[in-house]
Amino acid sequence: MRADAVELVAQLLRIDTSNPGDDSGPGELVAAQFAADKLREVGLKPTVFTTTGPRRAGVSLFLPGSDTDRAPLLLTGHLDVVPAPEEGWTHPPFSGLIDDDGILWGRGAVDMKDMVGMILAVVRHWARTGYAPPRPVVVLLTPDEEAGGTHGAHWIVQHRPELLFGATEGIGEVGGFSVELPGGRRIYPIQSGEKGLMWVTIKVTGTAGHGSLIHHDNPVEKLVATLHELAQHPFGVALTPTMQEFVDTVSGLVGEPLALGDRELLAQQVGGLSRVLGACVRTTLNPTMLSAGFKHNVVPSQAVAGLDIRYLPGTRDQVLERVLSILPPGAELEFQHDDIAVETPFDGGVADAIVSVLGDRDPDAVVVPYLMTGGTDAKAFTSLGLRYFGFSPLRMRPDMDFWSMFHGVDERVPVEALEFGVEVLDSVLRRC
Repeated sequence: MRADAVELVAQLLRIDTSNPGDDSGPGELVAAQFAADKLREVGLKPTVFTTTGPRRAGVSLFLPGSDTDRAPLLLTGHLDVVPAPEEGWTHPPFSGLIDDDGILWGRGAVDMKDMVGMILAVVRHWARTGYAPPRPVVVLLTPDEEAGGTHGAHWIVQHRPELLFGATEGIGEVGGFSVELPGGRRIYPIQSGEKGLMWVTIKVTGTAGHGSLIHHDNPVEKLVATLHELAQHPFGVALTPTMQEFVDTVSGLVGEPLALGDRELLAQQVGGLSRVLGACVRTTLNPTMLSAGFKHNVVPSQAVAGLDIRYLPGTRDQVLERVLSILPPGAELEFQHDDIAVETPFDGGVADAIVSVLGDRDPDAVVVPYLMTGGTDAKAFTSLGLRYFGFSPLRMRPDMDFWSMFHGVDERVPVEALEFGVEVLDSVLRRC
């Protein structure tokens, strides 16, 4: 099973499933067919399905459990990856190369073809040995997660919910990886919630004219002033139940309260985790795009900005009201993408199994839930009432920063991390 997982991940990394956010990419069909073929090799009967186009594809598989009265557990992984231009990479991003140091290189190594390969390896092992899990398990490999899931998980929930077979709990991505704290303590964050997402466009209008004259209705100036006002009043720290548990646990490990309002001190306390942690405990708003004008000597009639807003659960209306209150008269706000915040208490049988197995496999493990700053397919699946946790287990090397691998140049994963992860995943599924 360990060797199978490594080989499956390497092969998946060699399939380019880049998702540029439109239909110009290669799609996920080749990867879906590969995964389905690997399942058929051991006598399983997966379904390859397409969503909004012939190349936007996924895989669904139902595995009966020994207790047929229990609701299924959903195991999810997405097949697409963010684009990866070769410039700057030590090894080509779709090489799936294992170097002499035991590192597997490629786009998707931690997001999230690692988990897809581990899922395939586990269920292939079960099929070969005739094992039936304690409850039914549904494997669902999705397209389009990297572009928000419009052609993937959200489409499935809206048009093909039967592919989930009535699952009531789920396991997905961005959790279960090890993080080394200063002083040698090791935590395994488990994603039990996600911030909400609003991608909005602000359009400010004014009076066009010659650039050599004095203008009192310049839309560029009004837009810049608006963005400056938003930047001058950042959102403060607010702990959700998930992050309160995280902060309390990690404060105990470092021996003092976490300095959530002091970036430099927080970095001393938790190392590289500080960059992510700061965004987990507050709403963030970042201007990401600006557009105005077409010529140096012409004041334009319109200026446009794109904002990426990530809000804490339960705060959407207040955040939106605050943004709207700062806009100048006549400005327009348009939504490009609007997705919910989710939060699930980290308790119950799945949570207990995760804590128990990680404790067995790594006696130094401290398992703690956290609120993810980005978004995953969890947003779609929780809309059906599922309890959903991000758990793609990896024990990273102490000198490797998981977060820097995520969407980064030289994305890679140690072979031993995958070997650890597939055994942990197998054990968790046997206990829940």
